[in-house]
Amino acid sequence: MRIALKIAYDGTGFYGFQRQPGLRTVEGEVIRVLKKLGIIEDIREANFKGASRTDRGVSAFGNVIAFDTNRPDLTEPRILNHYLNDVWVLGNASVPEDFHPRFWAMGKVYRYYLFNEGIDLVKLKSCAELFIGEHDFSNFARLEEFKNPVRVIRRIDVIPRGRIIMIEVEGESFLWEMVRRIVTALKFCGMGIFSEEEISFMLKEKVDKKLPPAPPENLVLWQIKYENIEFKKDSYAIEKVKREFFERFRMHLTRAAIFEDWITSL
Repeated sequence: MRIALKIAYDGTGFYGFQRQPGLRTVEGEVIRVLKKLGIIEDIREANFKGASRTDRGVSAFGNVIAFDTNRPDLTEPRILNHYLNDVWVLGNASVPEDFHPRFWAMGKVYRYYLFNEGIDLVKLKSCAELFIGEHDFSNFARLEEFKNPVRVIRRIDVIPRGRIIMIEVEGESFLWEMVRRIVTALKFCGMGIFSEEEISFMLKEKVDKKLPPAPPENLVLWQIKYENIEFKKDSYAIEKVKREFFERFRMHLTRAAIFEDWITSL
């Protein structure tokens, strides 16, 4: 049987999502527990796949993994969460045998929590509209060989939350560091450092020097959208996640804003 898990994790505790020899990663932590419980034995035989390889420092409240197993009874969130560290399973689902969490995704939603330090929201929102639609994002990403730099942004919502500005970006797919570099552009627009004309130019013509990515710690992979895939939630697991995230982030203003949004969505 093929099982998909919806997972949350604190990205600051890992060297990114993808497993790396000798380093603590999200994939590595999940695979450790799956093997410990006998849910899978070999990751290749289990066809273990992840939806999004988030960078070091980036957190998630809605990433998805999938694997084949003969022990679906052990994939309940409350069982897995007992053994996982800094990763929480929010729900599970039985999926088709050919399900790949990345290729089946209909879209992704990211949220970035930006400190409001002298930012003009009107200018920031106006600049955000420039990114909506299909564009070549070569100037707003760390490019990888053979990857098409053209992507589609469906929407960018800008929501002030006191000292925090929440920027929610939804698209079909994203390039490496794309959201974080877009956030930098929006911030510079809001501060008057860049004009809309300059951003428009960067969306049409290649430039020698790209904008740097915003810090990863305030970026959250919020949701991955699927058609006809329903994750079964576990109330006990959700309460455990609420409690542990609150304890971890209550002293940090930015993380507190993230927590408030996320807690409302559960």
